[in-house]
Amino acid sequence: MRYVWIVLLALSLSTVVYGQKSAAVRQLEQQRKEALADIEETNKLLQETAQTAKTSLNRLNLLSKQILSRKKVISLLNQELDEIEKDILNIQGQLRTLKRELGDKQTNYGKSMRGLYKRHSSQDKLLFILSAESFSQSMRRIRYLREYADWQKRQANDIVEKQAEISRKQAEMEKTRAEKRTLLGTRQEESKKLESEEASQKEEVQLLNKRQKDLKADLQKKRRQAEALNRQIEKQIAEEIARAEAEAKAARERAERERRAREQAAAKGKPVPESKKEPIREERVADTKGGYAMTKAEKQLSDNFANNRGRLPYPVAGRHTIVSTFGEQQHQELKYVRTSNSGIDIQTSPGADARAVFNGEVTRVFVVPGYNNSVIVRHGNYLTVYSNLSQVYVKAGDRVSTRQAIGRIYSDPEDGNSTILHFQLWKEKTKLNPQPWLE
Repeated sequence: MRYVWIVLLALSLSTVVYGQKSAAVRQLEQQRKEALADIEETNKLLQETAQTAKTSLNRLNLLSKQILSRKKVISLLNQELDEIEKDILNIQGQLRTLKRELGDKQTNYGKSMRGLYKRHSSQDKLLFILSAESFSQSMRRIRYLREYADWQKRQANDIVEKQAEISRKQAEMEKTRAEKRTLLGTRQEESKKLESEEASQKEEVQLLNKRQKDLKADLQKKRRQAEALNRQIEKQIAEEIARAEAEAKAARERAERERRAREQAAAKGKPVPESKKEPIREERVADTKGGYAMTKAEKQLSDNFANNRGRLPYPVAGRHTIVSTFGEQQHQELKYVRTSNSGIDIQTSPGADARAVFNGEVTRVFVVPGYNNSVIVRHGNYLTVYSNLSQVYVKAGDRVSTRQAIGRIYSDPEDGNSTILHFQLWKEKTKLNPQPWLE
């Protein structure tokens, strides 16, 4: 009965371990799922973007992003297969060790049982005890026989446990091999999809090359529009800095006048005159020379914004993908295409809203050709800009909260109904790459 419980315990422990994967494989599997989710998002956006001559560059960007994600999936699959192969080799080594240990235990146990049979069991044991030269020697022989019997039982238990462990390892080996076969099949499917996507990418490149002159003119026009947008943002920032500095200066001058009045009154032995009724301005201090002078509340907001770097929500809800990244970019497929982006462009589904990434105050709503409506939200000495809105839900002076909708993103009917939000992040007068700040 005791042996039965040992077998059941061994099997129950094996069930727990049997279902486990190595940490490396689990991590790679999670990364692969995330990459596949990115592919799914991009694929849906591609389906929503009609294939026309004007949308070819946008479609090419989506296809290029999808191909990169697909290559990442295949790379992760290869890494998973390598890890699984390591697991298989490790299990094989464990099996060889277990079988060798089992063989040794079975040999030793067999020898002990044969020796016990030759000694006719209990009669030999009794003679062995009675033939002792003294009582203490008899007691030592009794203890020896008892320990020997316990050793035999342990050997039998160990044999049962080793056999159960070998069964578990063999089942684990089969499961791991099945996982490997599944991954090999998945890799083959992903490779076929990659071939199809690369063929589509080639078609888009050929279409764009045929209209290279028009494309260059269109890019030049967009560059001028982007420069106009940046000038408006820079102008607004300069005005806000000047206004805040004027308030800070007025507060300093008032404090200085009051100090002098107190000193003069004290020198003449007169009571301190009451302050003239002037608008009370809260003290403002800039973090950097020439920067935006902040109140205590704005300083706290600015610090909170900075502390949330990497955790800010995306400025769009639902399905989305970044189609243009920050800074100077050389197009991988079109060598004559070089773009410069002061922020990031996020493509989403028609009807989507832009939303605030953090608490703040709307400081300006304005229009720039090519970017439709734009909204600037100040977060202390940080600013976020949301451009290409067809409708705006807020106005200058409004306070907004994190994830609050601030406007409907424009869907361009002449561009395959593409819905793209242009998003920028500034600190003082400096443009920042928004991507590292988003979750």
